[in-house]
Amino acid sequence: MQVPLFSVVLAFVLTLVVTPFVAGLAFRWGAVDRPDQRKVHEKLMPRLGGLAIYAGFAAGVLFAGEITAQVAGLLAGGTLILVLGIIDDTRGISPRVKLAGQVAAACAVVPFGLKVDFLTNPFADGLITLGILSAPVTVLWIVSVTNAMNLIDGLDGLAGGTTCIAALTLAAVVWIKTVTDSSSPGQLEAIVLACILAASVIGFLRYNFYPARIFLGDSGSMFLGFSVAVLAVMGLAKSATFISVIIPIVILGMPIIDTVFAIVRRYCGNKSILQPDKEHLHHRLLQMGMSHRQAVLCLYGVNVVLGLSAITMTLISPGQAAVFLVFLSTAVIVLANKIGFTAGSRSAYLPGTSKEQRSTRM
Repeated sequence: MQVPLFSVVLAFVLTLVVTPFVAGLAFRWGAVDRPDQRKVHEKLMPRLGGLAIYAGFAAGVLFAGEITAQVAGLLAGGTLILVLGIIDDTRGISPRVKLAGQVAAACAVVPFGLKVDFLTNPFADGLITLGILSAPVTVLWIVSVTNAMNLIDGLDGLAGGTTCIAALTLAAVVWIKTVTDSSSPGQLEAIVLACILAASVIGFLRYNFYPARIFLGDSGSMFLGFSVAVLAVMGLAKSATFISVIIPIVILGMPIIDTVFAIVRRYCGNKSILQPDKEHLHHRLLQMGMSHRQAVLCLYGVNVVLGLSAITMTLISPGQAAVFLVFLSTAVIVLANKIGFTAGSRSAYLPGTSKEQRSTRM
């Protein structure tokens, strides 16, 4: 099983070359992030990064080989989510309109065969056929991951690095399952697409890692979340094992956990779940005294640990994987509680934080 090297290199090089031009285009279109007292940057920053990543990714996919129905579905839905993000980056749209657009993009992939048809029953042998719930469950998964990636895009390079690690982990897990599990169908497409997506992101991180020269914007964070969510469906949703249902959640554990706690925190605080705050995981790390770069690298480390955990769960027996998952979940909860992530705070930042630490972009 080989990944077309030319397509991966093309995605990386094209994104690397195109990104400065996209930054100039962002200024002309008005897709800029204006500085204020909450933010690190002290000048206008272009925020149309998703267009550069999309260009590299789409080119790599088109040169990778035959465009199957599922690949066409990913490109169609990805294009819709990109356009939605560009509109938000340039003109701004309300959270409700954005959510409606995300649902529409997620629905667009279902007719192409990209959907979760069944779930495995962890308490008994057999499968739980979703039937008419197949499409709603698929759309819920895609929209949830899209928003999770959008929410963690609060530090330079964080969402991009998280996506890169998740994509490479997904490719490794799908490859392992295809080789070792006779009940798992070959999913070369998912492996190839994940590698191309990772290459595109790496090319963009040259300009997006701290100190960033261009931001992802909603066009980028939503496109990355959408793409990873669809690749998870493409690569793992067809496998008839319980662990295959859990693996994507483990791979994307950091943004998913951050989103879940944000919803609970806002609900318990009698705030709208759509109302932004400054109590995300990366904010907590800044409050602990970490620099911008240190916080991002720390969260990269968390993503790597979760990725290695997903690979480990793929290699061991289902029973062992279930026990491993319990220990992993317990460790996550204990760690989250230790840094105060589960409780929230009365103010956006703790007293005594530096100017840089108070100046995140969310």
